[in-house]
Amino acid sequence: MESIIRDIRLAESGQRKIDWVKGHMPLLNYFNEKYGPLQLFRGINMVVTIHLEAKTAYLALTLKNCGAHVTVTGSNPLSTQDDVAAALVANGITVFATHGCTNEEYDSYLDKALDTRPQLLVDDGGDLVNKLHTTRRDLIPNLYGGSEETTTGVIRLRALADAGQLAFPMIAVNDCNCKYLFDNRYGTGQSAWDGIMRTSNLAVAGKTVVVAGYGWCGKGVAMRAKGMGARVIVTEVDPVKGIEAVFDGFETLPMQEAAKKGDIFVTVTGCKDVIRKEHMEVMKDGVLLANAGHFDVEINKNDLAALSVQAPYEARQNITTYTLANGHRLNLLGEGRLVNLACGDGHPTEIMDLSFAMQFLAMRYLLKQKGKLDKKLYVLPKELDHEVALLKLRAMGFDIDTLTAEQEAYLHQA
Repeated sequence: MESIIRDIRLAESGQRKIDWVKGHMPLLNYFNEKYGPLQLFRGINMVVTIHLEAKTAYLALTLKNCGAHVTVTGSNPLSTQDDVAAALVANGITVFATHGCTNEEYDSYLDKALDTRPQLLVDDGGDLVNKLHTTRRDLIPNLYGGSEETTTGVIRLRALADAGQLAFPMIAVNDCNCKYLFDNRYGTGQSAWDGIMRTSNLAVAGKTVVVAGYGWCGKGVAMRAKGMGARVIVTEVDPVKGIEAVFDGFETLPMQEAAKKGDIFVTVTGCKDVIRKEHMEVMKDGVLLANAGHFDVEINKNDLAALSVQAPYEARQNITTYTLANGHRLNLLGEGRLVNLACGDGHPTEIMDLSFAMQFLAMRYLLKQKGKLDKKLYVLPKELDHEVALLKLRAMGFDIDTLTAEQEAYLHQA
C-alpha cells in the first residue's frame, strides 16, 4: 500500500531528527540490540497511531527492526512533522499522515492503516480503538490486542470496559509507573512551556498562571511555572487534588474567579468546556490560552469565536487573536490543540525513552499472552516497570541497593 505523506524529499531533514533522538534513547537502543537479531515480532502487522515526530518515529523503527510490519498514522492533525513522516517512508515504513490535514483526511488515514489488518496496535487518544468498535468491527477477530498511551485514551477505554463493550484486550500503558510519573509530570511540565514560550516569546516570570486540572500533567505544568517565577492558581473539581495543590504551595480557585486573575491559562483536564464563555468575558486583555489535554475541546472555541467582534487574526505563527466587545484580546495557541506538539517538539527525548520502552514491552507482552487474555483493560506487571526503571538508572550512570536474603525474609514474614 502506498504511503500518503507531504513530500518524500523532506526525508533527509527528518532522518537527522531521528538520528539525534536515537543518541538519547538508551532503552530503545537496548531493545533494538537485544530483540533485533531475534526478530521478536517477525510477521506481525502493527498499526501505530501517534504524534508523529522524531521520538515516536524511532519507536516505530525499533518495532520494524524487531521484525514487525509497521504502519503509522498521526494522532493529531497538527502534531505530524512532515519531514519525519518522509524519513519513515524512506526507511520502509508505511505512513498515512500530513501536518494540517482536515478531519476527513485524518479519519481516512486511520481507515487506510486499519486496511493492513493489524494484529497489534498502539493508540494515542483512543481514535483508533473507537473506529474498531464502530465502523471497523470486522477487523476485531484478527487482533491480539493493543496499548494506549494517554490519560484521555484510557478514560475512553475504561468507559468501554465498564460497560462490558471492550472487544479485545488493551493495556493502559499510561497507567504504568514508568509512564505517568515521568511522561505526564516531567514531560508535559517541560514541553507545554516549551511550546508556549517559543510561540509567544513572552516571559513566564512575574505572571499569574492558571493551571486547570491537577493530575500528573497539571502537577508538572504548575511545578515548572512556579520554577520560572510565576504565581500559580490551580482549578480543580476533585477536592483531594485541590488540597494537594494547596499543600504543594498553590492557590486554588473556581475558574470563574481564576479567569479574572490569569495571564496564561493551561488546561490539562481531559474534559470539555473547561474554559468557556462566562470565563472568557472576564479575562484580562492579552491573555494566552493554551491546552495541553489530548483533544481540542477544553477551551471552547465556538464560544471564543462567538464572542469575537471582528475576524480572528494570526498575531504570530500559531497564535490566533480574538477581540471581545470590551476590546480585550484573547490569544489562542495552536488552535487549542496540544500546545506541546502543535507549537513544539513534544516531550523531552529522555522522558519518552521511558514511555516507549513500556510500549515496546506492552507489544511483547500481548504477543506472549496471545489468546490467554480476556477482553479487559490491563496494566503491565510491576516487574516490567522495575526492569525499565533499573535499565534507565544504569544508562544514566546511577544504581540502587538490592535487598539481602535476610531483608527479603523479614519483609515477607507473617
